[in-house]
Amino acid sequence: MTGMSRRHFNIGASAGLTATALGARGAVAQAYPTQDVHFVCSSAPGSGADVLVRYFAEKMRPYLNRAVIVENRVGALGNIATEYAARAKPDGHTIYIAGASALSANMHLFKKPPVDVGKAIQIVATINKQPTLLGVAASSPYQSVQDLTAAMKAKGDKATYATVHPVSKIMGELYKQKAGLSSVEVTYRASGDALNDLTSGNIDYIMIDNVAGMAQHRAGRLRMLAVSTGDRLGATGDIKTMSEQGIDIDLTGWWAAMVPSATPKPVVEQLNAWFNAIVGTEETKKFLNEFASDPWVSKADDAQAFFLQQIDAWGGYVRTAKIEPQG
Repeated sequence: MTGMSRRHFNIGASAGLTATALGARGAVAQAYPTQDVHFVCSSAPGSGADVLVRYFAEKMRPYLNRAVIVENRVGALGNIATEYAARAKPDGHTIYIAGASALSANMHLFKKPPVDVGKAIQIVATINKQPTLLGVAASSPYQSVQDLTAAMKAKGDKATYATVHPVSKIMGELYKQKAGLSSVEVTYRASGDALNDLTSGNIDYIMIDNVAGMAQHRAGRLRMLAVSTGDRLGATGDIKTMSEQGIDIDLTGWWAAMVPSATPKPVVEQLNAWFNAIVGTEETKKFLNEFASDPWVSKADDAQAFFLQQIDAWGGYVRTAKIEPQG
């Protein structure tokens, strides 16, 4: 074979292999899904997080054209659900919808996290940006963070507050540190239990997720004093930030749809397109805004890069809050 003909052969062979690879990737995407799809939720049925997961499960059914089953796997600040989702078969049939910021925080809140989420988890799509909320019972006399701080200083170590998820835990510790409080943290598995103790007077204040918090706020059972974000989000423009009230805190949570890291790229890209289509609708914007969050659309690669950055960032937050890792 001459040099010229060999060169043409190599080019042709390379093109053929590329076309075959592209065809194979396309075939994977076209074949997906081949069975019912499971959406994993780290919180209890009926919780704020569960409401959000079930919303997306319902909206994804027409795209998947399969039954979507929501699995609630509760416990260990979300680690039970995270490990379950990370170790699932990487074929796109198990999708974890949760706060990616909480996953980032857990890498530093535990001495031995069950999985290294930066290596085990692939973000397929971002869903929103959201605050954690500082709230008190509607019957409480406290109208501002300044009011609450003064009262909790007076109570000393008899003051108590509730946390439910990793971000609320960090926010609670940062508030204590920056305000000079001695409040005692009480950790709950579900926001409903925390809210019961708050409204009955057993707990003084709560660091709560945006979904459950705003639902209780609108129902007249909670009064929201502040959000954790450095700037007000569009959905929470009427609630002051902690920083505006003299407590220097800037924590922005975000939710995402996630799969095991070995999931084929065509499936990841297909899921990204479907989730982005849902998040980008006016209906979803309205839904997310009702729960104090702003929709966020991104490409899967960009979201994964941000996730890796956030894992490092939350390590800094945990160190600043002087939280001793558990376990």
